Amino acid sequence: MSLDVSPALLEKAERGEVDEREFVDCVRVSLPYAWELISSLVAQLKVDGTDFADNQVPPPSEQARGQLLRAMASDAIRGALQRHFGVQLAFQNCHRVAVFAPSEASAERHRRFTSVRAQILNQSEELRDC
Repeated sequence: MSLDVSPALLEKAERGEVDEREFVDCVRVSLPYAWELISSLVAQLKVDGTDFADNQVPPPSEQARGQLLRAMASDAIRGALQRHFGVQLAFQNCHRVAVFAPSEASAERHRRFTSVRAQILNQSEELRDC
């Protein structure tokens, strides 16, 4: 799954003039499942007033899974999303995305979520081939 880059944005990148807001919009349009999932988790943070929200529901299709993997695996995309939403993202398995609000309490929670122990404990037979 690649990004659907407009000719105008490609031309700007070739000249070296990429505006991150335009890049974020390109991600939003190109990866709608990933965008909606992350947006909904950020909204959940705000509604619940917490510093952590995560998704434990597998994507509805392989296309959606591909979008999520693309968003989380690309340093540029992930970094732009973190800056846009003002959160830190973390990822386990093929679908468990978590968002962390910037705070000292969430830093410790993020460290636990991204630990080797947490990754091992988050394994299951159903997710072996995801």
